[in-house]
Amino acid sequence: MISISRAGLGAGVIALSIGLSLALWLTPASGLADEATLSVYKTPTCGCCTKWIEHLEAAGFRVEAKDLQSLALIKASNGVPRRLASCHTALIGGYVIEGHVPAGDIARLLEERPDVSGLAVPGMPLGSPGMEHPDPRRHETYEVLAFGADGRVSVFARHAPGDQPGGHPAHAH
Repeated sequence: MISISRAGLGAGVIALSIGLSLALWLTPASGLADEATLSVYKTPTCGCCTKWIEHLEAAGFRVEAKDLQSLALIKASNGVPRRLASCHTALIGGYVIEGHVPAGDIARLLEERPDVSGLAVPGMPLGSPGMEHPDPRRHETYEVLAFGADGRVSVFARHAPGDQPGGHPAHAH
């Protein structure tokens, strides 16, 4: 017969509870934890990509950055149209994120789950997350474009100078 004191039993229950809590915290609940992790593919020397990652992390996303010498293969294999290309490509929740897309637009994409391949901010517009300029008068209005595997492109959001990055853009439906 095994004998366990009440104090030993209480400590065991607490240890078991802590262990189960950690296991549940580390285990994705219905894909939500995986969905909140962006895999970002960038070149090792890109400073604006690093600033974009900081923007995403500040908004609560987990980011796994992967440095590649060339992004051509990752863009092509994920269906990023050449005309929408930018300096980095990210994957999250079954979607492709190309360029300096604000965190708020990514969150909206994941919430609404539209039938698109992903979002893109072509080029590197001044004022987009990661491309902030010290002189805000130089910031540009830019569009976040939704693109599909069929080649269709539509405006997902518009951001004007003075919008908070990832804040509440003018939605375009």
